Amino acid sequence: MGKTAFLFPGQGSQKVGMGRSLYDHYPQARSVFDQACRDLGYDIKTLCFDGPEETLKATENAQVALFVTSVAAWRCFVASCTLLPDAVAGHSVGEYAALVAADVLDFEEALHLVRVRGELMRDAAQQYPGTMAAILGLDANTVGEACREAKASGAGIVAVANINGGGQIVISGQTDAVVKAGEIAQHKGAKRVILLPVSGAFHSPLMVTAGDALFAHLAKAAFRKPSVPIVSNVTAEYVAEPADLTGGLTVQVSGTVRWEESMQLLLRDGFDTFVELGSGEILGGLMKRIDKTARTYSVHDRNSLMEVCTALAPN
Repeated sequence: MGKTAFLFPGQGSQKVGMGRSLYDHYPQARSVFDQACRDLGYDIKTLCFDGPEETLKATENAQVALFVTSVAAWRCFVASCTLLPDAVAGHSVGEYAALVAADVLDFEEALHLVRVRGELMRDAAQQYPGTMAAILGLDANTVGEACREAKASGAGIVAVANINGGGQIVISGQTDAVVKAGEIAQHKGAKRVILLPVSGAFHSPLMVTAGDALFAHLAKAAFRKPSVPIVSNVTAEYVAEPADLTGGLTVQVSGTVRWEESMQLLLRDGFDTFVELGSGEILGGLMKRIDKTARTYSVHDRNSLMEVCTALAPN
């Protein structure tokens, strides 16, 4: 086996029931969820396990829920399989779970930052309303052209939010501009344009105020040198020094998540095994679009954890 990367999902992976199976069967998960409830001052555990779904989907809740579930899955996995990563990466808010896995931040401090991040992004979404759409079947450069043409037409602000891989690009911005860019993308050959059920224009210029406000909290964080390489969403490069994290995580809020480039970096460097830790199998599905030969695994409940540990056990 070559190198192994741990991947942590972002918003869109949240679903009612996330983390329940791990909590019921593993003390490591119980410790994470119970500590999160104490630190937050509210019952994130019940929200993850029982919903309601609409409350869980709200960005200030979804981000915290995803982070807590991912850290719980990671702790259960390393306790059960004793397999450590050669690198880590997280999609959007998943980058904070990656920071914990790389020993850059303690769980408590990362949880605080994720909570603040979610609240600031909620506030920005209320102040500057917008939406997001998935564009299928075009490359990032062509989608970027569609966004620039929509903006030039006077439709408003729209930008590329996520470059996910395999011809899946997400755009974000003011609603009229997103719709216009989607229409232009279809004229350029997009297979589908799908408006997403989101509460804001995340990873767009409409989130700049949230990133600016988050910077003050990041600047106070006690970042440590990563124990393993972390791939940054913003640069699609490894982050080795704590000083580089504050700016990257600030820009990430309103900048493009360069996920496909991040995964291509790992593939070029000999990574062939990717373990998604948290809720769902979205990142594994994206990796299969990027490289069908990559070995992908998802750990999100007891059964999947046992299956992955068996599959990755030394011969």
